[in-house]
Amino acid sequence: MAEHTSSSITIEAAPADVMAVIADFARYPDWTGEVKEAEVLSADEQGRAERVRLVMDAGAIKDDQTLAYTWHGDHEVSWTLVKSQMLRSLDGSYLLKPAGRDATEVTYQLTVDVKIPMLGMIKRKAEKVVIDRALAGLKERVESLGK
Repeated sequence: MAEHTSSSITIEAAPADVMAVIADFARYPDWTGEVKEAEVLSADEQGRAERVRLVMDAGAIKDDQTLAYTWHGDHEVSWTLVKSQMLRSLDGSYLLKPAGRDATEVTYQLTVDVKIPMLGMIKRKAEKVVIDRALAGLKERVESLGK
């Protein structure tokens, strides 16, 4: 099994408010930094995205990728890579847990395999940077909407 990287953050908002921001792919360019375009290609019967095309620009790495999303109730979403120019695989998830009154602990887990050779240690460090930026952006976005 591939190694993964994970990190958690507490957001001062209810889990439903956090998941609403996670599910709003059209707004990803507003808060993620690396996502320049996001397009929902298909959705399930509840209107939740099943396939999403993302145009990424993380400095040296630029990519056009399609991800398949699976929603596990209202507290978890996971995704896997369908198509990419730069990546061999990408699996991730957000898990939301109530953390007291109107607070949510969000755990982001990510496993990435790039098409170019890269040392495992460097890959884990890159995953950690992506996770930490995403969690910080998510926290800022959710908490700014609650004010």
